[in-house]
Amino acid sequence: MAANRASTSSISPVDLFGEPIAPRRPKPRTTLSGERSEQVLGQADVVEPAASRETQVSLARQLPGTIRLGTSSWSFPGWRGLVYADRRYTESRLSKEGLKPYAQHPLLQTVSLDRTFYAPLAEEEFARLARQVPAPFCFIVKAPQAVTSAAIRDESGQFSESPFFLDPTYVTDSFIAPCSGGLASNLGVMVFQFPPLGYRVTQAPDGFINRLYRFLSALPPGLPYAVEIRDPELLTPRFFKCLQTTRVSFCVASHARMPSPREQLRIQSMTIPDELQEGPMVARWSLHAGYKYEDAKARYFPFDRLVDEDFDSREALATAALAATRQGRPTLIAINNKAEGSAPLSVEALAALIVEMGSR
Repeated sequence: MAANRASTSSISPVDLFGEPIAPRRPKPRTTLSGERSEQVLGQADVVEPAASRETQVSLARQLPGTIRLGTSSWSFPGWRGLVYADRRYTESRLSKEGLKPYAQHPLLQTVSLDRTFYAPLAEEEFARLARQVPAPFCFIVKAPQAVTSAAIRDESGQFSESPFFLDPTYVTDSFIAPCSGGLASNLGVMVFQFPPLGYRVTQAPDGFINRLYRFLSALPPGLPYAVEIRDPELLTPRFFKCLQTTRVSFCVASHARMPSPREQLRIQSMTIPDELQEGPMVARWSLHAGYKYEDAKARYFPFDRLVDEDFDSREALATAALAATRQGRPTLIAINNKAEGSAPLSVEALAALIVEMGSR
C-alpha cells in the first residue's frame, strides 16, 4: 500500500480531459501606479548585483590596493543596472538587503555608514554588517551627532544643549567600542562630523580647537579617526596641528559653506606637507558646488546618470589619493549622489582618472 501511495503521489495532476495541468505561476504584483513589479519565485527573490562590465573589472585590477572608493549608503532604487540587477527594488528593501550585492561591485570597496550619526548601533549590528562584505571591504562610520553637535534636535523639533558634546567617555562606550569590536578588520575610519558651530566658535576658533585637542587625546589609541568640519574659519594651522599631534586624519568634505576639496587640501598642505601627513587620506565628496542639499537632490534624482561633472574636485581627489599611495597610506573616499548626479558613476570616473594619472 505504501508503494502504491508513493507511486500515485508522483503522478502529475491532469484535467477532466486527461491533459496534464501546468503548475500555477504567481501573478506579478502591481504598484499603486499600475506598474508591474518583479515576480517572486524562490531564490530569485534575493537582491541581485548588476553584471560587472569588463571596464570596471579592468579598473579594479589597475587601481592601487591601498585605495578604497565607495558611496554614501547603498539604498537607492535608481541604481538598478548600475549596482543592482535591472529589477525594481524598494528603498527599504535595499536598505536591508542591498549591502551584500553592493560589495560585489568591482569598484565599490567602501561605504559611508551615515545612520550612526543619528543613533549608535549595537556591536552585533556592526558585526552583522561586516558579515555581508568581503575581507578587503571597509566602512567609513560617522560618530553620533550627540558628541559632535553642541545642540541637538529632539522629536518635537526643539533644540537643546547636548550633554555629550565632546565627551570622550560617552563616545567610547556608546560608539567606538561597539563599532571597532563589531566591524573588526572591516573598519576603515570613524569620522567625527561637526556641523556649523556658530559665530561664537568661528570668531575665536582657538577655544574650540583646544577643546577638540583634549577630546581627541582622550580617545582609545591605535584606532583610525578623522575629523570633518563645516566651518571654513576652522581651517587654521592650529587646527591641522591638533589633528597631526593626535594622529587623527582630516576628512575633506564638500559642503555649501566649505571651500572646494582642492582648496581644503591646499590649506592643509601649507601647514602639514604631504610627506609629513599620517593615517588614511579620507574624503567625503558630498555635494556639488553651488547647490544646497535639497536642490541637488531634486535635480539629480533618481541618481542614475552624471548630470553636473565636477572635474576640478575629481582631479584634486585623484591627486591626493595618489600622493597618499606613494607614502604607503590608505585612501578612503565616499561619494554622494549629490556630488555629480550618480555616486556609482562618479566612483567609476574617479577610478579611471586615478589609473590614468598613475600611469603617466
